[in-house]
Amino acid sequence: MGRSLYRPVMPVTLNMNMTMPSWFDIIGLSPGSQEDEPGIKQAAENVKSLMDQEVKNGIPSNRIILGGFSQGGALSLYTALTTQQKLAGVIALSCWLALRDSFPQGPITGTNKDISILQCHGDCDPLVALMFVSLTTEKLKTLVNPANVAFKTYGGLMHSSCHQEMMDIKQFIDKVLLSVD
Repeated sequence: MGRSLYRPVMPVTLNMNMTMPSWFDIIGLSPGSQEDEPGIKQAAENVKSLMDQEVKNGIPSNRIILGGFSQGGALSLYTALTTQQKLAGVIALSCWLALRDSFPQGPITGTNKDISILQCHGDCDPLVALMFVSLTTEKLKTLVNPANVAFKTYGGLMHSSCHQEMMDIKQFIDKVLLSVD
């Protein structure tokens, strides 16, 4: 079954430098915001190490689905697009693509160029603007097979989750894992 990952506790710029559980520092949540590149890259390496451990424990990497909400979703997208391990998919909830400007203008050539991605977002999210998420979707469609990128919005949903989103996630997981060789 899935494993919950521990996030370190650190000051977060966007949260008035208050200390909180965080994968990396968040400076802003708009397309032009500066990003914590060293922190994002280190967090991705930590997730890759956890994936390596799961593979050593007998879980084939092509049966691993990365997923997360908000910052965890941003990290999941970045990690999936930069790892050398073939993954089953990514579930990206209420999030953006971290370090989006570091990716090429065209398709990635790595092992996950055909990865399945489910991106979900509430249309009333006050923290991660729907416009920012839409830009992420468009970028993802240039990086991987666009037919494998699904984007779902939920009416009236803020920076949260809902029953329909959970049902869509279940359907995505079932579909992706059934298609694994």
